[in-house]
Amino acid sequence: MEQIRLTQFSPGAGCGCKIAPKDLEQILKNSRSAMSFPQLLVGNDTKDDAAVYDIGNGKAIISTTDFFTPIVDNPFDFGRIAATNAISDIYAMGGTPIMAIAILGWPLDKLPAEIASEVIDGARKVCDNAGIPLAGGHSINSADPIFGLAVTGIMDKELVKMNNGATDNCSLYLTKPLGIGLVTTAEKFGVAKDKDKAKALELMTTLNNAGAGLAKLPYVKSMTDITGFGLLGHTLEMAQGSGVKAIIEYDKVPRIEGAEFYIKQECIPGGTNRNFASYGMHVSPLTPEQKALLCDPQTSGGLLVAVTNDNEKEFKAFASAQKMDITKIGHTQKQDGSYHIEVI
Repeated sequence: MEQIRLTQFSPGAGCGCKIAPKDLEQILKNSRSAMSFPQLLVGNDTKDDAAVYDIGNGKAIISTTDFFTPIVDNPFDFGRIAATNAISDIYAMGGTPIMAIAILGWPLDKLPAEIASEVIDGARKVCDNAGIPLAGGHSINSADPIFGLAVTGIMDKELVKMNNGATDNCSLYLTKPLGIGLVTTAEKFGVAKDKDKAKALELMTTLNNAGAGLAKLPYVKSMTDITGFGLLGHTLEMAQGSGVKAIIEYDKVPRIEGAEFYIKQECIPGGTNRNFASYGMHVSPLTPEQKALLCDPQTSGGLLVAVTNDNEKEFKAFASAQKMDITKIGHTQKQDGSYHIEVI
C-alpha cells in the first residue's frame, strides 16, 4: 500500500491551526451567560488552560479539551502528541488527570479506518502512561483528519494555579525548549534534520506531569503551558491577567538545536505571523529572529512557571529532585504603562 502522509491533509499543523488570539477574542466578546455559577472557579474570563469547578469538600474538578489536525505523518505518533497536548492543560492548572474521552474527525473517503485506529492506539498509550483510562469518545466524518481529547482532572481547590497569579517579584521559568513549529514546518519543506525531528517528537510526547507537584508549592504563583499562541502569547496572558510586566531575556530562552538554521531557511509557520499580528502591539520591538522564535506556535510545549524571587533556591532543589528540566528566561516587575512584555 502506498505510504500515506497525514500532514498532506493538514491545512494547519498541530496547535498552529488554532484560531488567532485577536480573532478568538472577536468570537467570544459577546458570548456571556445570563446565569451566575458561583461554583465555577475558573471559566473563560481569564483565558486559562482549563475550567475549574468546585465540587465541595475542598475538591475541584478540572475540565479541558484540545484537538487539531496532524502535525506528523505517523498516525501512532499523531495520537501520542494530541493526547499529551490535551492532558497538559490539566497539569498546567496543577491538577491530576483522571479520565479522557476521544474526539475524532476522519475523512473516510480519503483515509482508511485502520489509520484512525492507529491514532487512537497512540493516544491510549499516552493515557496509560498518565494512569488514566481513555474511556470513550465521539467521531464524525470530516473533510480533514482531526484528533484530540476531552480530559477531566481533580485537585484540591486551594491549590489551583491560574495564569493570572503572578506578582511583580517573580522569576519566570520554562520547562521545554521552543522551536516545535519551526522543525515541523521544516519537515514539510523537506529540510528538517533527523535529530531535530526526533527531539521535537520527544518533546511533544513528554507529559507535563510535574505540574501536579508544582501546585503544592506556595511560592509558585502562576502557571500555564506554552502552545499555539507561542511563548509571547501565553506570557502576555499571564502578564495582563496578573497586572505585571514580563521581562524576557532572549539569549536565555531554550530552543531546539537548529532553530536558528530553520529561521534562516524561512521555515516559519503561518501561525507565527498570525500570533504576532494579534499581540505584537503589547511587546517591545523585536528582531525578525526574535519574532520567529518567540511567536513560534508550540504543540505540547512546556510549562511557564512564575516563582517568587526569594524562593528560587527551593524551586531549583525541587526541580532537581523531580528530574525536571527548567530554564530561567526572565522575570516580572511592576507594570510601568508601556509594553506588557519587554524582550531584552
